[in-house]
Amino acid sequence: MEKFEVTILGCGSATPSPKHYTSSQVVEIRGKLFMVDCGEGTQIQLRRSRVAFARINHIFISHLHGDHCFGLLGMVSSFGLLGRTAPLYIHAPAELEPMLQQEMDFYCRDLEFQVKFQGFDPAETAVIYEDRSLTVTAFPLRHRVPCSGFLFREKPTADHLDRAVADYYGVPQWDYNRIKDGGYFTTKDGTIIPHASLTKPAAPVRSYAYCCDTAYNPAMIPVITGTDLIYHDCTYSAEDADRARKHFHSTATDAARTAAAARAGKLVLGHFSARYTDENILLEEARCIFPDTILAKENLTVTI
Repeated sequence: MEKFEVTILGCGSATPSPKHYTSSQVVEIRGKLFMVDCGEGTQIQLRRSRVAFARINHIFISHLHGDHCFGLLGMVSSFGLLGRTAPLYIHAPAELEPMLQQEMDFYCRDLEFQVKFQGFDPAETAVIYEDRSLTVTAFPLRHRVPCSGFLFREKPTADHLDRAVADYYGVPQWDYNRIKDGGYFTTKDGTIIPHASLTKPAAPVRSYAYCCDTAYNPAMIPVITGTDLIYHDCTYSAEDADRARKHFHSTATDAARTAAAARAGKLVLGHFSARYTDENILLEEARCIFPDTILAKENLTVTI
């Protein structure tokens, strides 16, 4: 099975602290690296996590709060200093483009690579990236400013040919792909060998949902139902629910309710407020509702 991993670079909220960096992470799928949000300190965390800088070709920005995008210009500048030539694609709310362009015109005048901005509307659910192996869907969250979550989902692959069975029935090599795609085989004596007898099921499709920043948001559950891994806003505990509602963030209970309703495989809590010296109270609160929950931390890699 090919690699599908999420590496947390920062999981704090609002401002960097001695304990946490602000929001950023890298999703690796089948050899491709995608960055999700780019708060301050992202470059330092990339080096600490030993993530291959040059392999990041797409950056997804969820919304225009500084703790999710203040590191972006520095990333672009460093790519230039490191001699990058491959295009860099930035997927973000459309309002970011003129601001980023003005900064790049001043600080990044002589780049030897193209920065290709691909704006989207955070109020809409839409596929904003697609290749042969996966899609990335943006979907609306509930925050003080327009904000999107991101769903990374593999595309289904063909079934695997059982070579021993195929050889037994004399299936020619040129017919392998047709059979893997659902075809059957007819032997010389006219016997039909069904697809199921010649193949083994493909690996299940895997998926990852990034849901940060957001208040409790049942409207997104149909989009993320069945997701293997969810990273969810957990800025506050249930004791601070009033504060969470005021600032359009979630409690640990909110995150766990979302994961349970979405029938997720695993929940990662993140975007922690600095007010909690012991985040285990958030973990215990969530596990009462959704047992398969863990706390995010810097340089943690979760494999799907």
